Amino acid sequence: MAARVHLVRHGEVHNPDHLVYASLPGFTLSERGEAQARAVARYLGRQPIVGVWSSPLERALRTAEPLAQRVGLPVRIDQGLAEWQLMSRWAGISWEDIPKKFPGELEAFLRDPTRLDFSPESLSDLARRVADVVRRLHESHPHGDIVAFSHSAPIRAAVLHLTGGELTDFWDDEPGHGAVTTLRPGAPWTVEAVWVPETE
Repeated sequence: MAARVHLVRHGEVHNPDHLVYASLPGFTLSERGEAQARAVARYLGRQPIVGVWSSPLERALRTAEPLAQRVGLPVRIDQGLAEWQLMSRWAGISWEDIPKKFPGELEAFLRDPTRLDFSPESLSDLARRVADVVRRLHESHPHGDIVAFSHSAPIRAAVLHLTGGELTDFWDDEPGHGAVTTLRPGAPWTVEAVWVPETE
C-alpha cells in the first residue's frame, strides 16, 4: 500500500478566448503553467515518489513531465483521471457564451452541480470514478508516494468522496493551477496538506 497519494491539478493553460477546452486537442500549458509544473516537480521531487500517473489530456501530461524526469519515472496514463464529461458538452464554446447556447445550464452548474440532468456524467459518478483510481493506485504500489495529475472537478469530487464530505460542498474549495492535494489513506481518507506553487 502506498503511504500517500498526491493529486495535482494541471498547470495554467494557454486559452486567450476563454473556451471550455474539455478534451479538445491543442490546449497546452501557458508559460505560467510551465513554471507551475516545474514548481510542482521541485516540491514533490523531495518526496518518496514511486509512481507518476496522469490524465490522458495534454495539459495534465505536460504538467507531469518535469516531476517524472526529476524522479526518473515514466508518466503512466490512467483514463479514469480524465476531465469531467460534462465539459465535453460545452467544448469549444466560451464560458461567456454557454448561457446563449445552452440556456440555464451554466446557472444550474454554478447553483447545484449535484443535480445536472443534462450532464453525460453525474458529479457522483465522477467522484466514484476518480476515487476508484486513487484507491487502485494506492493498493497497487507496496510503498512510497503516488502522484496523480488530473483536473479541477475530478480532484474536488474525489477528495470529497474519499474524505466522507458532501458533494454539495463542491464549490467550497477549488484547487488552483498546479495545486497539490496530499491525501493519506484511511477510513475515511484525510487531507494531509494542500500546496500551491508560488507562481499561482
